[in-house]
Amino acid sequence: MSWLLSGFADEIDPDPLVQLAVLEALGIAHIEVRSAWDVNVVELAPEQVATLAELFRARGVGVSAVASPIGKVASDVDPDSEVARLRRVIAAAHAFEARYVRIFSFYPPAGSGADAVRDDVLHRMAALAKVAEQENVILLHENEKDIYGDTPQRCVDLFESVGSPALRAAWDAANFVQVGVTRPFDEGFAMLRPYLEYVQVKDAVSDGGRVVPAGAGEGQWEQTLTALRDDGYTGFASMEPHLARAHATGGFSGPGAFGIATRAFTTLLDRLGVNYR
Repeated sequence: MSWLLSGFADEIDPDPLVQLAVLEALGIAHIEVRSAWDVNVVELAPEQVATLAELFRARGVGVSAVASPIGKVASDVDPDSEVARLRRVIAAAHAFEARYVRIFSFYPPAGSGADAVRDDVLHRMAALAKVAEQENVILLHENEKDIYGDTPQRCVDLFESVGSPALRAAWDAANFVQVGVTRPFDEGFAMLRPYLEYVQVKDAVSDGGRVVPAGAGEGQWEQTLTALRDDGYTGFASMEPHLARAHATGGFSGPGAFGIATRAFTTLLDRLGVNYR
């Protein structure tokens, strides 16, 4: 069994044709769709979604996940608005024949802390998970910094409290480092492994939160990959390098840095004897 490599290809270039060419050159046969033509996936018109879906089919590229911005808003927004946006994203996921949709667990409003917004967050996350169950997709919660679920403990609280098989974890070691979880494997892997269904690949250093290729920071990638290898993980590992810049809706690396990040990760996999394709 092999792990499946994928990538946030809008970090390569806004043009899907360039994205796919670079992925092919790197031997990556899946794509994680966050934006195309500088348009976020939640804003893509149905015609643009259809164009992308046909392009992926023609190139023989699978879609590992749709990297939506759902839940990357304040926890006091109208919950129905995020449900409506999720339905748009799920329509795109169906068109791409993708099983996974990446989401977030809401920012506390200014002046509020995570404990104060817990009930609001859980209510909204349960509503999103209910839609996912109805639509037969799985929501992947990313532990983005400063949202409710930015620490291992609060991530576990989300999964246990919502209790939905349609809500699972995307592991992002760099984001954990950036919120002070400086040893993500030691501090969070065991408690999150029962929910972990997807891996997003980037690393970071705690001094300033700078993002670096996997293995060059404090994300304990070797320990994490070894544990996943040993317990039989066979899911996706999706490159999200963020090596040039990061912003509210994503990041950018360019073709060269995207290749550097990918080769750093596959070097780790090779050294650990992990099969991938």
